[in-house]
Amino acid sequence: MTKKINPMVIATGVAVGLAALALTALGNPANMGFCIACFLRDIAGATRLHTAAAVQYVRPEIVGIVLGSTVMSLAGHEFRARAGSSPATRFILGAFVMIGALVFLGCPLRMVIRMGGGDLNAFVGLAGFFIGILIGIFFLKRGFSLKRSYEVAKSEGFVLPGAMAVLLLLVLTLPALFAFSEEGPGSKHAPALAAFGIALIVGALAQKSRLCMVGGMRDAVMFRDFNLLSGFAAIFATVLLGNIVLGWFNGFSTYLQPIAHASQLWNLLGMVLVGWGSVLLGGCPLRQLILAGEGNGDAAVTVLGMVVGAAFAHNFKLAGAAASLKDGVYAAGGVATTGKVAVLLGFAVLLVISLLNSTRKEAA
Repeated sequence: MTKKINPMVIATGVAVGLAALALTALGNPANMGFCIACFLRDIAGATRLHTAAAVQYVRPEIVGIVLGSTVMSLAGHEFRARAGSSPATRFILGAFVMIGALVFLGCPLRMVIRMGGGDLNAFVGLAGFFIGILIGIFFLKRGFSLKRSYEVAKSEGFVLPGAMAVLLLLVLTLPALFAFSEEGPGSKHAPALAAFGIALIVGALAQKSRLCMVGGMRDAVMFRDFNLLSGFAAIFATVLLGNIVLGWFNGFSTYLQPIAHASQLWNLLGMVLVGWGSVLLGGCPLRQLILAGEGNGDAAVTVLGMVVGAAFAHNFKLAGAAASLKDGVYAAGGVATTGKVAVLLGFAVLLVISLLNSTRKEAA
């Protein structure tokens, strides 16, 4: 039976779309107003976990999302310090979800934003994302579980929110500690306090509405529940309409889209990895940040895995390279052999994790 759609989810989707447009207008890269994978990658670079000079910046949006979730969960008495649900496995899954996202050049949230910007490559990514979700659902139906989490000391739940607050304080007071890009995506950013404030609102709304990119598709397939999927659609519609109104929309195409490549097989396969891994984790990268803000230590470990995955992706040249046009010379971009191997390795690792953590239910 189809469940009722919560207007709060749609409102949150609209807010996220407007936030992406506003952050782009304020200086974030085109079609990248909000991207959890990209922003965690930039933070990894700023803290010198990788040395890719073009993607180094402490993105206040990540801090804002986490702290917005913390504030809202505390206000709503929903802050719960819990941990112990296969943390090491979650760390590995987080790392491979990040690698898949950086092969595609974006997380599920950026995928929707790219779609709203007319990037047909992102629609290929959407197909891969859906395939990955279907694979994950197959294992959920076979009894996949990373086991339950347990209540822990409340201080444990504040570890990641506290670390994020300290990170923002340090970058505002002691910026020389960090690396900052002088060109490339990392050099393009909205003013720090504006970015933080906008993300704080998004984090609070996403905590209240439970917005999740992978959860929307999973629930629609498994339970015919389109509630979360309505938020997904609201982001796309808001970004598409906003781009048209602002004169940024130049039609749908695969050619020279901002920070994207047209290697379609690897756009698809990268997002298969993201979709599959996110189902196993119980939420997309955005949802992991929200859960971490609510005190979930397992989500915090997943986020740390994503940061390490981003560092690996750039230190070992696994990430996709964006197409470019400079002085009349076109570079197609795409994915290096190392990145392709990493995606295939990710499939093998996820298959092992899926099989080892599944218990097929016997027929009654």
